[in-house]
Amino acid sequence: MLDPARKPPRDVVWSPARVLVTRAARGFAHGRAILDRAAAKGIEVVELPGDRLNLAFDDDPRRAYAEAKATLAVTVAPPSKRKLQPIAPSADWRVDLAEGCPAHCSYCYLAGSLKGPPITRAYANLDEILDVLPVYLGQGAVTSRSRARAHEGTTFEASCYTDPLGIEPITGSLSAAIAWFGRWDADAQLRFTTKFAGVEPLLGLAHNRRTRMRASVNAGGAIRFEGGTAGTAARLAALAAMARAGYPVGLTIAPIIAYDGWQQGYAALIDAAAAALSGVGDLDLTVELITHRYTPTSRAVLDGWYPGSKLDMTGTARTIKRTKFGGEKWVYDADTMRALRRFFEDRVAAALPAARILYWT
Repeated sequence: MLDPARKPPRDVVWSPARVLVTRAARGFAHGRAILDRAAAKGIEVVELPGDRLNLAFDDDPRRAYAEAKATLAVTVAPPSKRKLQPIAPSADWRVDLAEGCPAHCSYCYLAGSLKGPPITRAYANLDEILDVLPVYLGQGAVTSRSRARAHEGTTFEASCYTDPLGIEPITGSLSAAIAWFGRWDADAQLRFTTKFAGVEPLLGLAHNRRTRMRASVNAGGAIRFEGGTAGTAARLAALAAMARAGYPVGLTIAPIIAYDGWQQGYAALIDAAAAALSGVGDLDLTVELITHRYTPTSRAVLDGWYPGSKLDMTGTARTIKRTKFGGEKWVYDADTMRALRRFFEDRVAAALPAARILYWT
């Protein structure tokens, strides 16, 4: 079993090498606040003369990747970004506070989804983004119309294209969104999942239980693919701290990887989560179970970003699943999926009997 007390939890705080800010972003108070935080941390701030991001990265793909990952751009979300999209099975709607992630996960779900170098973009017009949310109240198809999850209200997922906690020390966007939901007297919930552990700024917020924080966790044989993230013990400690502060919480176990010895690894992970949450009163705990999958496009991108990675994307024990848009993704075959699902459902029920499994995919 993983022992969170065996050594101090390892936390990671991202600090970009430079922050680029567009002219339009400087016109928003939230954008200027991001610049002030960056300057206070001694980070180089580059004020662009216009609204185009002039990304002159190195011609070498590996160097270009490193430069992009060390860059934060403060931009303005256009109207198209403020027209929300459904995000089943997690939530009713996707709300983007930012795009891009500072972590270095060699299975990254964003590979092939976002265009251009993998920089992180934080949106300066946060108030405009949040102000459209009431239009979507009661309109979703996941929790708004689900008998099992209707008590969650209309749900808004903030971590589809970013890890909002990972960039929070510079952006402040997650705290602002949590406080906004806390003030919103509506049957609605903000959701975010994270591989980071810096929850201290969130603990004292007036969240009114309208934000669910989930720790994205993985087993020992799989967490080695999650570079630049907090350690498992730190993530679980952060989850427990949020639960003690009254937040609804959850575990996002993802991506589940069927490596040699996965049963022992994931059993230890689930037991460690149970130990971390033991004794937390009024615990509202969910579990989301997401198996590893990839597309031909994402595999090509990831091979370029992480040459030499030991992550198995050879197609072994895999089958092709067609998406509703006509694309294809490689998922585990039926036998592997059955074995994985049976294990997780049984283990979660035994170790975390108060938890609700929201979905398996």
